[in-house]
Amino acid sequence: MSAWRARAAIVARDWAHVGVRWPAAVMDRTQADAWASGDRIPVVLLPGIWEPWRYLRPLGERLHHAGHPVFPVPALRLNGADLAASAEVVAAFLAARDLRNVVLVAHSKGGLIGKQAMLRPDVAARVRGMVAVCSPFDGSRLARPVFARTPLGLFCPDGGVLLALAAERAVNARITSIGAAWDEMIPDGSVLSGARNITVAMPGHFLPIADPGVATLVCAEVGRFVKGDR
Repeated sequence: MSAWRARAAIVARDWAHVGVRWPAAVMDRTQADAWASGDRIPVVLLPGIWEPWRYLRPLGERLHHAGHPVFPVPALRLNGADLAASAEVVAAFLAARDLRNVVLVAHSKGGLIGKQAMLRPDVAARVRGMVAVCSPFDGSRLARPVFARTPLGLFCPDGGVLLALAAERAVNARITSIGAAWDEMIPDGSVLSGARNITVAMPGHFLPIADPGVATLVCAEVGRFVKGDR
């Protein structure tokens, strides 16, 4: 099979997954406190753009099964707001629940929100670090100027918001960035300078967060923050 046919097949599988998983997440009635029990380090879930928090159910259930209390942030809703507003929502949630020593677990845009929140003084003492899956820390060249006035404009590599976030490197050492072997939404990858960067064999932008192997890796990376092995 030629390279372009192989990649077309990956895209088809990835978006077929979205076509099933997104409506299921919208219809899901799992309660926000369903995974709040556990005696290990707390985890806060941050979904990608236009993803309801229940879209990350596979990761939430796996982390909870491993003993972590897992908290979604329902106030993010479908996660279409700008980074500053989204980081404010996360900060308010952490303060309202008085959560401390947490690890953020994020998908896609959630990784940008998580980093933005970690830079806030009121959040710094509450968050140990973040494990982000398929997050466009350097943006995506697919986010062409035509999207500049839409929420997708955030991902333009030369956009002011993203450039400002990239310039802030103080928290990068407390971030694990897990990228796919090939990601159709982030063709240039998810590598974050100064972070712990891991590339998994599975391709795609959405399928990795539903993959048991990736979920196991996320759990292991969360565990590294507990051990201080950073």
